[in-house]
Amino acid sequence: MSHSPSRPKLGISACLLGEPVRYNGGHKASRLCLEVLSRYFDFVPVCPEVAIGLGTPRPTLRLVGEHDEPRALILREGGRDVSDALRDYGRQQAGAMQDICGYIFMQQSPSCGLHRVKLYRIDGQPRPPGVRGLYAEAFCAARPALPVEEEGRLNDPVIRENFLTRVFAYAAWQQLVDKGLTRHAVIGFHSRYKYQLMAHNPRQYSELGRRLAKIGEQPLEAFAPDYFRDFMQALGSCATRGTHSNVLQHLAGYLKHELPSSEKAEMQRLIDQYREGVIPLVVPLTLLKHYFRLHPHPYIDAQAYLQPHPEGLSLRNAI
Repeated sequence: MSHSPSRPKLGISACLLGEPVRYNGGHKASRLCLEVLSRYFDFVPVCPEVAIGLGTPRPTLRLVGEHDEPRALILREGGRDVSDALRDYGRQQAGAMQDICGYIFMQQSPSCGLHRVKLYRIDGQPRPPGVRGLYAEAFCAARPALPVEEEGRLNDPVIRENFLTRVFAYAAWQQLVDKGLTRHAVIGFHSRYKYQLMAHNPRQYSELGRRLAKIGEQPLEAFAPDYFRDFMQALGSCATRGTHSNVLQHLAGYLKHELPSSEKAEMQRLIDQYREGVIPLVVPLTLLKHYFRLHPHPYIDAQAYLQPHPEGLSLRNAI
């Protein structure tokens, strides 16, 4: 698969690309990843269980023990413990995969699952509510700002749009870092993401703004990573119809002197219909973009919110 600098890279569980690396020699090929996301991303496939030397096919792994310290055991081999190997490999990969902008994990996997992976007591009884797979746990702990999601959850349009918004924001920050971060660049980045942040987490947007006002008070190499970690955490909250509607109102406010009252009333009607769940976000947004093409505004033109991901992904048609 060719890699070009313009295509962000995603880490991914190898089985999701159709690689026959599952414990039973099968795969879990994802149509979303193979048919849709592959048009926009280069994938970096990983199977931690194969990487630590477990064959294919192989005896199943099971997570056993306590919620705060689960162990990965191969039951058919007398309970051989591969926990340390999986965690070490997670930390190693987190350091090696510096150029990825996100990671899609395989759900329910004792190595790769992010949510509610089955945990068992020593006597074999399940111990709800479940835990995170050991490779994923170590990887994510080492890369707290990186957008991560399970493939199964990406079937939810709100979660899918949120994840890909975060991935492209991460890629934009990576480009800034590659060019050499300056205080001016960080302030410009924050300004460009103003309305995106307001849609996800208005409170955190205000808090980040207050911190940014003091950007000159400490070295940039200390300020920037902390700012970016909290920026990504804020984007991790899914925007709602209510917060999106508030942002649409703010944006429409920039047109109040440009539009006749009939067009302003139509814009307001669409925002209200979106807020009430009658139409998807793409409808009021398309009209807003149309008006801003007719009446350009340099600050609004720079806003990531108007197009935080490629139009061809059609992510806002279903939210």
